[in-house]
Amino acid sequence: DNKGVTLDTPHGGSLVVHEDGHTYSYSYGPSGIPGLVRNRYAVACAAFAGIGGISFGYDQGVISNVLVMKDFLTRWPIGPWEKGLMTAVLELGALFGAITSGILADKYSRRHSIFFASIIFCLGSGLQCGAQSLNNLIIGRAIGGFGVGALSMLSPLYMAEISPPELRGSLMALEQLAIVLGVVFGFWTGFLTRHIAGSASWRIPLALQFLPGISLCLGCFVLPPSPRLLVLRGRIGDARKTLAKLRLRTPGEAKEDPLIQAFFSPFCLELLEMQINVALVRQKPKDGLSREAWTTLFGREYVRRTLVGIMIMFFQQWSGINALLYYGPTLVESIGMRGDTVTLLVSGGIGIVQFLAVFPAIIFLDQWGRKPLLKGGSAIMAVSHFMIAILIHLFQDDWESNTIAAWVAVFCTYIFTAAYGMSFGPIGWVLPSEVFPLSMRSKGVSLSTASNWINNFLIGLITPPLMEMSSAATFMIFACACFGAYLWSSYVVPETAGVSLEEMDAVFGSAVGQQDRKRKFELERELGLHDLIKGLVASDAPVQE
Repeated sequence: DNKGVTLDTPHGGSLVVHEDGHTYSYSYGPSGIPGLVRNRYAVACAAFAGIGGISFGYDQGVISNVLVMKDFLTRWPIGPWEKGLMTAVLELGALFGAITSGILADKYSRRHSIFFASIIFCLGSGLQCGAQSLNNLIIGRAIGGFGVGALSMLSPLYMAEISPPELRGSLMALEQLAIVLGVVFGFWTGFLTRHIAGSASWRIPLALQFLPGISLCLGCFVLPPSPRLLVLRGRIGDARKTLAKLRLRTPGEAKEDPLIQAFFSPFCLELLEMQINVALVRQKPKDGLSREAWTTLFGREYVRRTLVGIMIMFFQQWSGINALLYYGPTLVESIGMRGDTVTLLVSGGIGIVQFLAVFPAIIFLDQWGRKPLLKGGSAIMAVSHFMIAILIHLFQDDWESNTIAAWVAVFCTYIFTAAYGMSFGPIGWVLPSEVFPLSMRSKGVSLSTASNWINNFLIGLITPPLMEMSSAATFMIFACACFGAYLWSSYVVPETAGVSLEEMDAVFGSAVGQQDRKRKFELERELGLHDLIKGLVASDAPVQE
């Protein structure tokens, strides 16, 4: 057809070779729910790696309850700035964890780095639940934050590298599902223990953080290695075996599938892509610890990708979602809700709405694309925050006489949360892992995650004093940030759905320049990719006729 040649591969996959004869796209099967069922092993591995997101989300959910528990406040009376510091110190630790994990992931492995980060997280959890002073608690949160930050970078990185192209967005959205699942568990655990006498009311929910940490430690022994990292290490045979296992192909089936092993060639299409990418980026070897290795991300070749990763996390945090999660009861009181139980129930509903909203994103993210969801989500979020700010400004002095207005504000909060859960929530973790090539991916994702934690730290620190000064102004700030996110997603963000990680250069206009494009073409020819594509077309020609 006018798009080139479409070849059906064994076991439900397809390969589209474009008119020029050497560019192409491929998939191992359908996207959406059928694809998730078909790739159940990769889905299970990605879901298990997503336990790192549960650790992050659980802390977000549990801290909002701990900060209003009677025994906690009686033991350690804290003001707005202390409340902000205790929340934000975890994000500060997470910032260093995210940056460090980028180096560890390349030097050791994705799985070993996840194991190390889980151990650190468990250590911080132990210090928090056993704290005898506020300083003990703050130190424990900083240490635990280091582990959380490392996991927030390593889990999406690992998920992206084991996912088939047609399901990468859906599997990456599992990270956001894990986060909101942790938020729901954390919040309602604290809600159920808040009336227990003594310090057990807040020590129990903090101690339960051990469960995801220990589970992930044990899971690291059974998760398969990243095939892309094996290629980077030169272990091509092991990479082929791992890839076949992830795609649920037996050794016999793998030999029949040209995406894994062409019958007339010793090469695999997906592995050849990875080898070409590795050979291309190794022309400029750099030590991961050197300043040059990191400043490269802001050079001409990578700056557009880097800014996409940094800004998606900036807008994700300044949308105001974590302000609602950290200080839900306080914010709900500002829109007219009164009473301990009512306030906690309404703020707890935020986590449930966010949890439910992630499911459509998991199912349809690869079908609908990233850009439309970002545009629609940011527009709805901006309108919701604007409505809340206006309602607070008009009725904050007399909410009791304007209960309808108060519930409209609550409804707007839920609408905002649903829009976030289908847009910036999951896509914030998808884009950074998609846009960087293999050699810079761990560092690029690490820097993007660091942006998340820097902005998360600022949100956690300034929200309590901002609410003290003006609740309406706080929501208006979030509304402006969401409007900025709409402009950014409309005019700056490229569509990355369905694009192979190794072919992402085309999305960014081959930012590596003409010379690098020529070198990549030569590598494709030298390593046999062009011959493989031609062979596949030739072998299928009689069938197509």
